[in-house]
Amino acid sequence: MEIKKIGITIKPNDERASALASELCVWLKERGRKVFADQKMSDTCKCNSTPLEKMAEKIDLMIVLGGDGTLLTVGRRFIGSDTPIMGINLGRLGFLTDTPIGSMFDVVEEVLVGNIKTRHHFGLKAETWRDGKRLSCGFAMNDVVLQRNDHPRMIEFEMSVRDQFVFRLRADGLVLATPAGSTAYALSAGGPIVHPEVDAITVAPICPHILSNRPIVVPANDKIELTLLDSPNMAALNLDGQVHSELQSGDRICVEKAGYITLVYLPDRHYYDTLRSKLHWAGHDGSS
Repeated sequence: MEIKKIGITIKPNDERASALASELCVWLKERGRKVFADQKMSDTCKCNSTPLEKMAEKIDLMIVLGGDGTLLTVGRRFIGSDTPIMGINLGRLGFLTDTPIGSMFDVVEEVLVGNIKTRHHFGLKAETWRDGKRLSCGFAMNDVVLQRNDHPRMIEFEMSVRDQFVFRLRADGLVLATPAGSTAYALSAGGPIVHPEVDAITVAPICPHILSNRPIVVPANDKIELTLLDSPNMAALNLDGQVHSELQSGDRICVEKAGYITLVYLPDRHYYDTLRSKLHWAGHDGSS
């Protein structure tokens, strides 16, 4: 695939990202590419200003300068699109933003000539319901989280899968994570690391009151329903760490697999390299 039209967005209010984006815009134009800048970057890049929501339909490649949080913001809007997203890591851990700053131009050069390696990640759709009426619908790339909001007491909820009752639980909350999200909040909650090629959703309780309750992994095509049974005050439903809606006792959350997001990876990097480097695992591959 020949890449002629490229979109760029950056971490908000980041001077370093702004400077790099401006430099990248010039560099791409010198190579005959048409550049579309996120509308929020109009003062940074003198390029075609385009709302992020409409970017996927106009471009062949999306470049994100920031951390995983910035990439998640883009990924949610690219669910169901075949447009690949390339992350330049300006954050801390960088599980999803795979390309280091120092390699940015070299890697982009390789991508422009067609030397591109991609991986597909599925997203999640979450609907909230109250008294038979749908309150909201949103999407997540990493995780859907039901949790107590700003009050200190635990909430009580129950979960069913395929209309089959699974458990009732008192806890601080529950994380439903994609494989991409298994190394994020779900990992902190004691969930397993799930390879991106495994088509599954991780269910990880947050500080459960019953110690025998453990994370489980369910098929990604299963529909999951959560019912909030008791909450001292309003609880919260968060999508990729962003508050999506406030919930009260009796509300239901229906979660199911959504479309795919396509991410660009370094050609010489595999998933276990990433785990070793990001999680600081010991050992080497024995090749030296």
